Amino acid sequence: MSKILTPLLFTLFFSYAFAQEHSLEEQQSLVSELETSEITEQEPLSLLDSIRAAFQVHQISSEIDSLWKKELYNSELFEEMNAFIKEADTLQEETVLEDLPTELLKERLALLDAKTPFNIAYSPSLENIIKRYLKSRKTSLQRLMNLSNYYFPMFEQELDKHNIPLELKYLAIVESALNPRARSRVGATGLWQFMYPTGKMYGMEVTSYVDERSDPLRATESAAKYLSLLHSMFNDWDLALASYNAGPGNVSRAIRRSGGETNYWLIRNNLPRETAGYVPAFLATMYIFEYAEEHGFKLPKTGLPYYETDTIHIKQTLSFDDITELVDISKEELQFLNPSYKLDVIPFIKGKNYTLRLPLDILGTFVSNEELIYAYVNKKAEENKKVLPEFYAQEQQITYRVKSGDFLGKIANQYGVSVNNIKNWNNLKNNNLRIGQRLTIYPKGQKPNATAVNQSNASNGSTKEYVVRNGDSLWSIAQKLPGVSVDNLKKWNDISGTKLKPGMKLKISKG
Repeated sequence: MSKILTPLLFTLFFSYAFAQEHSLEEQQSLVSELETSEITEQEPLSLLDSIRAAFQVHQISSEIDSLWKKELYNSELFEEMNAFIKEADTLQEETVLEDLPTELLKERLALLDAKTPFNIAYSPSLENIIKRYLKSRKTSLQRLMNLSNYYFPMFEQELDKHNIPLELKYLAIVESALNPRARSRVGATGLWQFMYPTGKMYGMEVTSYVDERSDPLRATESAAKYLSLLHSMFNDWDLALASYNAGPGNVSRAIRRSGGETNYWLIRNNLPRETAGYVPAFLATMYIFEYAEEHGFKLPKTGLPYYETDTIHIKQTLSFDDITELVDISKEELQFLNPSYKLDVIPFIKGKNYTLRLPLDILGTFVSNEELIYAYVNKKAEENKKVLPEFYAQEQQITYRVKSGDFLGKIANQYGVSVNNIKNWNNLKNNNLRIGQRLTIYPKGQKPNATAVNQSNASNGSTKEYVVRNGDSLWSIAQKLPGVSVDNLKKWNDISGTKLKPGMKLKISKG
């Protein structure tokens, strides 16, 4: 039987969240009250609903432009950018663009050449690349401009800190199309496409749970340091760009094969094919962004800049599902803001300082109610341990024996369940496993106990029904059903809020 808040405890939560005048001792007392609350059948308000009702809700993030937010979750631009770079040096057919005559382009490139440290010389091939991009990829470029509103302020701050030309912010577009989880066919990862050895060289951690090459701030800081090092080798930003893509060794060999020439355009034919198109793609991107309005692009005026987010050090392992249940943010936005967590779990490991990044207003809600959030997550974990034996038939479980190379995230993905599910089912206090250890698992797709879930009358037999019990919430029901999320339950049952009534029948899809 699930525990829920007593009326007294709910009153304490409510006054805590809105008055914000309790001392530390009083706040700790409230958390203790949550952890030791007794079972009651008198208050129909669920634990989750009680806590969420008590939270202060900020509205800034809900006003972020929905079209901009939609761009956060798109990743196909990375493949498109890669394809363009590969073909950039092989474009033969002349592209005609009536609103960009050659003389006007020459004037604009000369202005860019004068105000940047790059050698932006006009050439028919560069003209063709710019015009081809404007003609065939205008929609993609607009989407990248929308995303740049989030990343560019942070890029510029880091580049300026290391005394690097701010125009190098456009390099991240060429490298990853501003996708922090972008991964190339050879394993380069993140906004700045670091290979594993280079990432380790700059202190970026890669584990089963975390890949800091996908952390925008860490990767940008490392990219600035690496670009600075490359510039010190060649004393030329064009060659530094080329070596960022091909490696310093390939650039040095191209210089030798060109008779000692150090002008990028004179050694270009001796560089790898992809690098030959790399710098022109960067210059074309710079031109288009610098002259965006002249070409009819809409400069982004909405969206969430990076500096309107901040981080908090977490004090225990939290899954993205935990966070979305308690604060008003979608899982997709959490993934965008925290791309370095590979399994949508923020691990808590002694000696490490893993952080959660949130929009400032939502971060305020999290910080104001932090202890309550952790207490809630812990309490629900304890409740699930008690509910699951009632809910699942004994024969529906499997016993998994841990092998060399296993970790919780790998096992969870294998069986379609969450890391928290496995920890709850096996009373695990941390993520550590030992070879030979036996784990009880209820794989996704197993049929729950018929006392809790009954076959639906649906003619196609593709759904079941869950009968809501006193104290149930959408979150607690989702936790009982492997592979089922709160969003699933809402969608299947056309539910917009979170309140449930005992006896209500919820449709559960087998799929």
